[in-house]
Amino acid sequence: MDNPAKSGARLAFLDKPAASSGQDDGLIGDGLIAHGRLNLDVLVRLRWFSLGGELVLFGLAFALRLHLQYLACLLVIAGTAAFNLAVSLSVRALGPSRDSQLVVQLGFNIVQVSALLMLTGGIVNPFALMLIAPVTMAASILDEKKALVLALMAAAMAVVMTFWAAPLPWPTDPPPATPVLLKGVMLLAVLSGMGLTAFYAWRAAAEAKRMELALNVTHKVLAREQRLSALGGLAAAAAHELGTPLATISIVAKEMVREAPNDSVRDDAELLVGQAERCREILTRLTEEPDTTDQAVHARMTLLQFLNEVIERHLDTEIRVEAVVAGPPGARPPEIRRMPEVLHAMTSFVENAVDFAKSEVLVSVRFDERSIGVEVRDDGPGFSPDVLAQLGQPYITSRPNAEGSRSGHMGMGLGFFIAKTLLERTGAVVQHFNGRRGGAVIAARWAREAIEAPPVPGGFELGGPALGES
Repeated sequence: MDNPAKSGARLAFLDKPAASSGQDDGLIGDGLIAHGRLNLDVLVRLRWFSLGGELVLFGLAFALRLHLQYLACLLVIAGTAAFNLAVSLSVRALGPSRDSQLVVQLGFNIVQVSALLMLTGGIVNPFALMLIAPVTMAASILDEKKALVLALMAAAMAVVMTFWAAPLPWPTDPPPATPVLLKGVMLLAVLSGMGLTAFYAWRAAAEAKRMELALNVTHKVLAREQRLSALGGLAAAAAHELGTPLATISIVAKEMVREAPNDSVRDDAELLVGQAERCREILTRLTEEPDTTDQAVHARMTLLQFLNEVIERHLDTEIRVEAVVAGPPGARPPEIRRMPEVLHAMTSFVENAVDFAKSEVLVSVRFDERSIGVEVRDDGPGFSPDVLAQLGQPYITSRPNAEGSRSGHMGMGLGFFIAKTLLERTGAVVQHFNGRRGGAVIAARWAREAIEAPPVPGGFELGGPALGES
């Protein structure tokens, strides 16, 4: 068993507020999902479809010789068609829809449907259920306040048509009287359906927006980590390409120092020599990193290097972070592919463990012939039972309460969701549970072929002794 490091550390978990740098990393802000992004032309097409259905019903009523206020109904339908035509002609000029425009459009739908219902029986008309449609759409695309205003408007119209509406059209004249109790029951049914359907639509839309935000942030995190991972190879290439021109600059500058006609030119030439030497020192430090000198080597890492990169940012804290590699006796630890998403996710798990641990965090890698597993274990309070059942979904608390955290942060689970999603994209199976002796445990396991690095041409390996060898 190898123990590469014992240290303490800190790294910002993704769902934590950024440090007081005054800058936004662009991950959350760019991924926000705004309300009211439905284009007006969609509502226009739906309204044309609704008008077509109303005309069909109007013709059917005429064929059945129902006693209906035909002229008034035709005026309502014609007015709706004129309004819809005006909107359709200006929808391109209006551009992307705003919440205020959507409120007007949906409010007009409620008024139009209510007007037709009041002319055809009011609340006892079976088509009174059509009032539910605009309220449901408002709940799914608008913010809560505007959706509530439209819902109250539709409810008020339902109440009005319960007491003031033309009789329900019948073939006989006069039509039979409608019991008051039936009107009350129909009103209750419409209001209940309106409320429940709108609530379901609002909850579904909210969860969809949250999931879309979390996935957007996940993709941005992965892209950023991939760019950071590529910096090593770019630094090595820059050091190689800049070495020759810097050497030339240094030689020319030294010649200028020797042949300078006056002190001013000599001082400038000496400054050039000094700055060229400084550049060479910087490039030398860049090329001193062993895992950036060659792309083939940079693309792979030993398990010890993996653990060191995961915990290296956790230095200088009171929590001890211990890293261990374990496997069958005498087996040589495999090398794994350098995957930025794995490094980012495991570093996030370690940071979360450090944030809640009492004194120690253990990061262990275990391998065998078929799989490679990584486990992060802390000695903190662990996950609460209600969180355990939901952890892995965005926007839930990732720990029992803020008091258990050193940072005092009340996380909403976005960081865990992103890390878990990144690992699962690489083929990992991620589990989370509480240890038998307390503390939280997060484990990820891969099949060896999913994460193990392929052999390097020429037989070169980063190497490392087999377990049990000195």
